[in-house]
Amino acid sequence: MCEVAGSAATKPGRLHLVTVVRAAPLERPVYGMSQAARLLGLRTDTVRRWIDGYVRSGVAYAPVIREERTSDDTVTWGEFVEAGYLREYRAKQVSLQYLRPVIALLRKELGVRYPLATLKPYTSGRSLALEVQKTVGLDPALNIVILGRDGTLQLADPAQAFLEKVDFAGEGNQDATRLYPLGRSVPVVLDPERSFGEPTLPTGVRTEILAELIDAGEEPDRVAAVYKVNTNDVAAAVRYERDIAPRRAA
Repeated sequence: MCEVAGSAATKPGRLHLVTVVRAAPLERPVYGMSQAARLLGLRTDTVRRWIDGYVRSGVAYAPVIREERTSDDTVTWGEFVEAGYLREYRAKQVSLQYLRPVIALLRKELGVRYPLATLKPYTSGRSLALEVQKTVGLDPALNIVILGRDGTLQLADPAQAFLEKVDFAGEGNQDATRLYPLGRSVPVVLDPERSFGEPTLPTGVRTEILAELIDAGEEPDRVAAVYKVNTNDVAAAVRYERDIAPRRAA
C-alpha cells in the first residue's frame, strides 16, 4: 500500500511529491524478541530459536518461522502471529523443528510469506496442508489438519485453538489482524494498529493503565467510568496484568 503526499520544497513555488510506502500488516515490524516473548508467555531464547534459529556447540539450526537466519531482533506481526500458533503446540513437548519443512512448503505453494498467519491453510488450503504433512512425514502431534472418521478434513486441536484467538481481515479476509491472548471470552487484545501492539481492551485503553490505577487504590467503578468501559473489562485487565503478565516475566 502506498500513500502519496505533498511536501513544501526548498525553493518557493515548487512542490515535491513524497511517496510513503506502508508495509503490509504481516510485514510490519512491531516487537523486539524479548517483548514478543513477554506477550506470548514464553522465554526470549525460545522465541528467538523459533523465529531466527540458533547455534549450539558449533552447529547452526535453521529457524522454524524465517526462511533463513538474519540475526535481526525485530519481530514482524506475521512472525509474532506464527509464533503464537507454535505456542499452541508447546505443551506437546515435541520439537517444533519438524514444522519447518511444512511451513516452507506451504509458503511456496500458497505464495505467502507467513502461511500460518493467514486463513489459507485452515480453509481452502486444507487439502494442500494434509498433502504437505504427508510429504514431509510430519509427526502426527504437529498436524495442522487431520482426516476425520467420516473422511472429512478437520483442523487439529492446536490449530483450532489458535484460530479461536485470532481475527482475520484484509483482501479475502485472509490475514491475521489481531490476537486475543486469553481467548475471545476475555476482552484483552493484541493489535499492531493500537498502542504499538501492547495489550489493550477492544476500546483501545491499555490494560497496564487500568491495572496501575486499581493497584493505586482507585475504585473499579470510577476507573470504568473514566475510561468508558464496564467493570468486567477493568477486572479482565487487572487479571491479565496481575496473573498473566507476572507469569510471562517469570
